[in-house]
Amino acid sequence: MTKKATVLDQPAIRRALTRIAHEIIERNKGIEDCVLVGIKTRGIYIANRLAERIHAIEGEEIPVGEIDITLYRDDLTTKTADHEPEVKGSDLPVDITNKKVILVDDVLFTGRTVRAGLDALMDLGRPSQIQLAVLVDRGHRELPIRADYVGKNIPTSSSEKIMVALSEVDQEDIVAIHEKE
Repeated sequence: MTKKATVLDQPAIRRALTRIAHEIIERNKGIEDCVLVGIKTRGIYIANRLAERIHAIEGEEIPVGEIDITLYRDDLTTKTADHEPEVKGSDLPVDITNKKVILVDDVLFTGRTVRAGLDALMDLGRPSQIQLAVLVDRGHRELPIRADYVGKNIPTSSSEKIMVALSEVDQEDIVAIHEKE
């Protein structure tokens, strides 16, 4: 794949997440009974960054959890040497029953990852509401799923791929469009 364009740099990512944090607080009239849940891998880091911004704004901590959707994927491809799915586990700091869960991921594309995340959440509890926050919405939905909070809408062609790099795992913050070869 060749890099075609940078669409978000580090300051733009920071601004987008700050805006999403404000929108979460405004929509929920604060953060009471709210929980951020990141989808492994990059969704967790985005959820943690949102929690930091919400704390800076509200002066209160918001619980942050993580879920692994591996077993809920309908296109399961990651396998171990014995041909079993590689499961990394989920970790929720609070019971999500009757909570407002904000599911967090890096890119919303077909909607299949989010559908798997919804299934995983429902197996862990019965939230009163589930909202979706994504850094990038690139379109091309295959399922009727829409994000409540979007950092940036980036219309793409099917020959393009959105690559999100975060400093926690990739040593830099950047969102770029790459052309499939």
